[in-house]
Amino acid sequence: MALHLRALTREEVQTIKKWSQSRTEEARLVERAKIISLASQGREVPQIAEALGIHEKTVRKWLKRFDEQGVEGLTDAPREGAPSRYTPEVKAQIIAAALSNPREVGRKFGSWTFERLAAYVREELGFGIKKTRIFEILHEEGLRWRQQETWFGERVDPLFAKKRGPSSGSARSRQPTARS
Repeated sequence: MALHLRALTREEVQTIKKWSQSRTEEARLVERAKIISLASQGREVPQIAEALGIHEKTVRKWLKRFDEQGVEGLTDAPREGAPSRYTPEVKAQIIAAALSNPREVGRKFGSWTFERLAAYVREELGFGIKKTRIFEILHEEGLRWRQQETWFGERVDPLFAKKRGPSSGSARSRQPTARS
């Protein structure tokens, strides 16, 4: 069965030329525009497929879509992904846990680490959810995980030295140097 390309409008010719020569459009769109361009030059399906290194079935698909929908038909159609496994209520509970004070939910520590939060979500909330998905849920909500504090620099707790108590005797004290 031979496919014949319908006559293109002036606007379609301009768009197809622009897309087929583009270096910034998506490669798929450029390839589809080249299919239409070659077909408008009188090339047949096997010739177009060979010239572009694609299957004849692909050429036929895009010629048919172009014939039915015009240049809009060359863009990717929206696709539905798999439905979310986690309801908005589950996501809300995870976000609420991340924003809560761990002591308020019966934990002995004062701040969440990602590991602690993931364990809490699995053990206490009862959601069998991967850590990466927890991270994605928080990220989608605009929450970013803080960088871990280091031992260098100023401590967050101003009473740390008092709580810590005196230093151990293992470190030698230094003698003051003489001034010159």
